[in-house]
Amino acid sequence: MAEAVRIGIDLGGTKIEAIALNSDGEELFRRRIPTPQGDYRATVSAVVALVTEVETELGLEGESRVGIGIPGTISSASGLVKNANSTCLIGEPLQQDLERELSRQLTITNDANCFAMSEATDGAAAGKSAVFGVILGTGVGGGIVVNGQVLTGLNAIAGEWGHNPLPWPSGIEVDDNYIPDCYCGRSGCIESYLSGPALVRDFQRVGGYSGWDVEQIVVAAQEGNELAESTLQRYEERLARGLASVINILDPDVVVLGGGLSNIQRLYQNVPQIWARYIFSDQVDTLLVAPKFGDSSGVRGAAWL
Repeated sequence: MAEAVRIGIDLGGTKIEAIALNSDGEELFRRRIPTPQGDYRATVSAVVALVTEVETELGLEGESRVGIGIPGTISSASGLVKNANSTCLIGEPLQQDLERELSRQLTITNDANCFAMSEATDGAAAGKSAVFGVILGTGVGGGIVVNGQVLTGLNAIAGEWGHNPLPWPSGIEVDDNYIPDCYCGRSGCIESYLSGPALVRDFQRVGGYSGWDVEQIVVAAQEGNELAESTLQRYEERLARGLASVINILDPDVVVLGGGLSNIQRLYQNVPQIWARYIFSDQVDTLLVAPKFGDSSGVRGAAWL
């Protein structure tokens, strides 16, 4: 049994999830715990404890393969974490620390790569040759799978569309007093417009209630709140432009949305109607789909990796 079991860990900004799958993709174990906030050492300990718990529960005795998705990536130059929106990980030897604690080699990659791998393997994009997996949550990321293989890239940044400028800006988006700053040190990044916190900020900017989260804004729009509706329309238009720029380069079969904002059902109808205006083709056959495994796709992809 040990040879057939794969353990996946999804190290997120708010939760760490563990899953164990057999060779058929059947779930054998799952658990979520809160992510220690701003504490690198506690985060390492939490991941080690989760892996140990899975193996103890399933009687694996340290023999399983482990894949870990992180909200960043490992620098090929330094071996340290880079580009993580969980900033306590940046500059830390996460792979070395975990491999020492768990006494084995690990596969560690970007969480968006894990998400894309999951959906391309046995999820909403199964059987498709080119898949772009999108994370729309606390941050904005992307992963690319071509013919069943994750495209990581020479600099380990393939798919990082969130840290390109929002394309085709207009109106207030070209006002220097409005263009939002990004944690990466630049301003006007796609992430600074399309993350969950960015949507909430945009709603507040036009006078929306400051205590509402994304889910409350979506419900308010359904109930006829004009400020909420206009916020979602701006979001859809910006998302369409951002994805159109990716489609113009990658030309994928499928774009799969993940992260908390992938639960906004109207995106799947409205965004493809808009992106056609920006895509360099007379016909756009690329599909925009919801994830089959919801917010568990990332951890499943880590296990597959």
